[in-house]
Amino acid sequence: MFSLGYGTNGFANHRLEDALRIIADIGYRAVALTLDHHHLDPFDPNVSKKASQLGSLLASNGISVVIETGARYLLDPNRKHHPTLVSEDTEVRIDFLHRAIRIAQDMGAEAVSYWSGIKPSDVDDKTAHQRMLSGVEKVLVEADRRQVKIGLEPEPGMYVQHLAQALALREELGNPEMFGITLDVGHCIAVEPMNAAECIRQAAGLLVNVQLDDMRPGVHEHLEFGEGELDLAGTLAALAEVGYEGVAAVELPRHSHAAPEVARRAWTALTSALSAAMPPFNWDVVGDMDHPWLVDAERRVRSEPAAIRALFPAVGRKVGRDPLRPETDPQGLVHGTVDDLARTRLLAALADVLSPEELTEEITELYRYGDDAERRGVLRGLPALPPQAVKAGLELVQDALRTNDIRLVAAALGSFAGAHLDEHSWRHGVLKCLFVGVPLAAVADLERRTDPELLRMVADYADERRAAGREVPADAVRLLEVN
Repeated sequence: MFSLGYGTNGFANHRLEDALRIIADIGYRAVALTLDHHHLDPFDPNVSKKASQLGSLLASNGISVVIETGARYLLDPNRKHHPTLVSEDTEVRIDFLHRAIRIAQDMGAEAVSYWSGIKPSDVDDKTAHQRMLSGVEKVLVEADRRQVKIGLEPEPGMYVQHLAQALALREELGNPEMFGITLDVGHCIAVEPMNAAECIRQAAGLLVNVQLDDMRPGVHEHLEFGEGELDLAGTLAALAEVGYEGVAAVELPRHSHAAPEVARRAWTALTSALSAAMPPFNWDVVGDMDHPWLVDAERRVRSEPAAIRALFPAVGRKVGRDPLRPETDPQGLVHGTVDDLARTRLLAALADVLSPEELTEEITELYRYGDDAERRGVLRGLPALPPQAVKAGLELVQDALRTNDIRLVAAALGSFAGAHLDEHSWRHGVLKCLFVGVPLAAVADLERRTDPELLRMVADYADERRAAGREVPADAVRLLEVN
């Protein structure tokens, strides 16, 4: 599930530390950090150290981060947003984007967002296109080296202002793995021929950053939710539908004069819209703490860690066992079930109070003596493990992949396996999904980790099915077609 966040460019009058604290206190679990002279200056000689420290602090508090590069006067104190990727001095912008990528790597950020810039009046389309292609190619070299995804944002009035242009540019460059899309849903209202939900579906699989705000058709003005024509509930539902798991942050750069109040109003609008878009389990999807039993259970675990042994088996009876996305995922294989995610929250509470060694032992015991539902909860909660417990978590993943329980297999190949499972085991896990009928949408990092060897294995599997006169799973066909 995506992480709701807020952009620091909407807190321009606050110290960065104060802005981050307020954003987190409101309930946001992510931040879109705009590099600027007063908010993590990319030209500070100590920026690498500061970025690492800030990234560790955010990670320890469960806050995701993306890097934004839209500061107004950072590169030229006289001209806003200058120079750009289509102006004469492209190397200055390219150097800045390289710095942003290095900062993102130091922070553990999910992506770096950027835009093309406005085409100068004395520059023809051919020259602008050549500059854009050349500039993005140079930025991609650094992105590949650092393994940081960069998200091109279509921006009204700029050389690349439509989603179709961004997608075409990506294709012209050979569909580079690190080339993603940043989508501002308000821009969809302002300039796109389709609504925000349709833009999200069109960019599905390429989204690395989403900006949330309201707008009116034909007017590039960032508005609070409800002041424009954005269908917020439908937009959030579309993000969930396509399986977007990145940052979705509020983008209100002209509201710093009332930042805390605006951020709180946005949070209220977002949580209300999520409730309308995905009833009745909004409390779990957004991490809101309004389910009485779960609130009490988390409190008990933090004060008495051993209580989790009695609470863990009771979760399904107390909060339900329904799939979180019954319309698109009726078995809960991709997004999980209500009790899956409630158990992950109990494990997160446990991780707050136990040492890595104690946590490893407790989670291993919960898995070993639990029923299938409890084991699924453990598997989906593995991302909460500290680095010292990764080895034990991998042993649980390997155990689950030896079963033919489709829910266990699906849970085992979540983000923890995507990040830590070795190539051989991961490839065989993907094949296991095809064998037992788990949709590949349940496999985290499939696009990133798909390699020639996996494609060879899937092709051999498909050939064997055809030779035996048996149907080839649609997921296998799609995987081979898109690669």
